[in-house]
Amino acid sequence: MHVGLVMECDFRMGVTQEEAFDEALAMADTADQYGLDGVWLAERHFAAPRRPGDPMGAGIPSVVSVPLVMASAIAGRTKQVRIGTGVSVLPLCHPVRLAEEAATVDQVSQGRLEFGVGRSGFARSYDGYGIPYAESRARFQESLDIILKAWSEERFSYEGEFYQFNDLCVLPKPYQKPYPPIRIAATTRDTFPQVGRSGHNVISGLRGFDVNEVEQHMEMFHQGRQEAGHEGKGEVFLRVPIYVAETDDLGRSDPEESTMRSYRRLGGLFGTSAGQAGTTVSEERRERAERLANVTYDDLLKDRLAYGSPDTVVEKLCQLRDRLGLDGIIMEPNVGGGLTVEKVLNSVRLYAQEVAPRMRESS
Repeated sequence: MHVGLVMECDFRMGVTQEEAFDEALAMADTADQYGLDGVWLAERHFAAPRRPGDPMGAGIPSVVSVPLVMASAIAGRTKQVRIGTGVSVLPLCHPVRLAEEAATVDQVSQGRLEFGVGRSGFARSYDGYGIPYAESRARFQESLDIILKAWSEERFSYEGEFYQFNDLCVLPKPYQKPYPPIRIAATTRDTFPQVGRSGHNVISGLRGFDVNEVEQHMEMFHQGRQEAGHEGKGEVFLRVPIYVAETDDLGRSDPEESTMRSYRRLGGLFGTSAGQAGTTVSEERRERAERLANVTYDDLLKDRLAYGSPDTVVEKLCQLRDRLGLDGIIMEPNVGGGLTVEKVLNSVRLYAQEVAPRMRESS
């Protein structure tokens, strides 16, 4: 059972970018010191402070636009913790460059890289890079194909819609053979069976879905994998908003304001992005926006959050693990970015010391 956490690398009001990097590295140190299995670096672009007249903004500002550079820094200061990308947005970077950078991280960490990949569910980042979001699915698949060839073949040629190479030798090769574990993000209904058919492992989250939806989607993932003839059930990792405090009252009250603000914003983003080029009807963005617009904190605590004392969080996570057949749980430690760094680090410490060992023992 993999027990890890995701790092959004926020910098909040009153905190400088330099302090934000210090906080992020301190969180990685805490995860390594207290024995968590992995830290997962988000990739966020143009997540600048909100401007007047832009009610949705870009959310909490973030400094993690190049996660593999952060991953290399973390690799140099930690000993045990695995380092994941959660996720690398493949269409926004040249695939050969990504293959080189990720393999370098795997080498300097001596095989601790987890390569989580996706295409992002929203077009804002694509606009900034001048890439049509409508091309995101095709670009994602082409990029992943190229990266795997670059890692597993001494030399390769490729003829695609966006990239063409002839007799290319990419170095370095990864430390892990043939390459690091690949985990593909699934955030829309039709993506789950596609990931299953690909034979790769899946990573998803409880932000845009409730538990019932995730359960249905995981069944589609396993069915797709079985129909394609892949052996084994494939690994399933789930990102879960988690906050651990000394008591249930603190665990629920401390993050309430920040969490509700985050889910209201998420609902607004689903609404404004519905129907954009590159989205599909099966994503049900308008329906998801309506549900989140009316969701209460009690609703979230029931279906999408694991907040409370260590005992309560262990019980909630064990229920999720058993119901969804999870192989890994990744903590979202500060939904909305409103908690102080002291409260976040205390929550991570409690998660690592009092929740993680019991999750592993009971798995």
